[in-house]
Amino acid sequence: MSTASSSPGVGRLPDAFLSPGTSSFADFLGDVAPDLLPARRSLPPGSAAELAPHGTTIVAATFPDGVVMAGDRRATMGNVIAQRDIEKVFPADEFSCVGIAGTAGLAVEMVRLFQTELEHYEKIEGSTLSIDGKANRLSALIRNNLALAMQGLAVVPLFAGYDQRAAQGRIFSYDVTGGRYEETAFHSVGSGSMFARGSLKKLYRNDFTADECVTAAVQALYDAADDDSATGGPDLTRRIFPVVHIITGDGQHRMADSEVATIADRVVGARMQRPDGPNAALT
Repeated sequence: MSTASSSPGVGRLPDAFLSPGTSSFADFLGDVAPDLLPARRSLPPGSAAELAPHGTTIVAATFPDGVVMAGDRRATMGNVIAQRDIEKVFPADEFSCVGIAGTAGLAVEMVRLFQTELEHYEKIEGSTLSIDGKANRLSALIRNNLALAMQGLAVVPLFAGYDQRAAQGRIFSYDVTGGRYEETAFHSVGSGSMFARGSLKKLYRNDFTADECVTAAVQALYDAADDDSATGGPDLTRRIFPVVHIITGDGQHRMADSEVATIADRVVGARMQRPDGPNAALT
């Protein structure tokens, strides 16, 4: 007789995996393997802010058919450029995406947990969460990271998605405590957010086409990089350009690098003639 057959349960999943339970994957993981949650890891006293790469800047803007989110590609560690081509915008599910600002490693791990959270809910409940429900789930994950945030390892994402019920794009921002705030028209997070938001305030129109909305987002990232050393502008030498996601009623997709490059080349070319960027309409 084999060992597996003589020992009940050997080779089978633990009962916790086979019993009906919560629709929250994070809660399930907290019960079964709490040590795998990012927020459960302890650190020595003091600030750890300079020990890990940080990512900035993320911008998002709505247009009549949906919402655009874009992120620069630079990660910094103190005064050093840690990575020039990091990706900071990720799909959350078919109709939403999330951009990360803050401690890059923890942020990417939080995004993966968030993606699994949404997929787990859909499998358990047989339906997708509303966009407000998704925003609330992300808020809970951020709140669980508060202890690490107090030690300098903060994660402050930007969440955007297409609301199928309201037939419009929506944007949500957060603070380190998990506070959730819905933004109107456009928003930005990260060290260059002040400059990016100022640029969008000048350029934004509520009748944008998707291409015009992407162009405004790239303009905003260019302005952020112009004034914030932690934000990377379009790198024409290495051909590194922002990551851009467009979300509409047909779903979300990442723009091809070649498409973003065309827009970025157009923006940079125009800046050769007018370094401060295009004029905003006066009416």
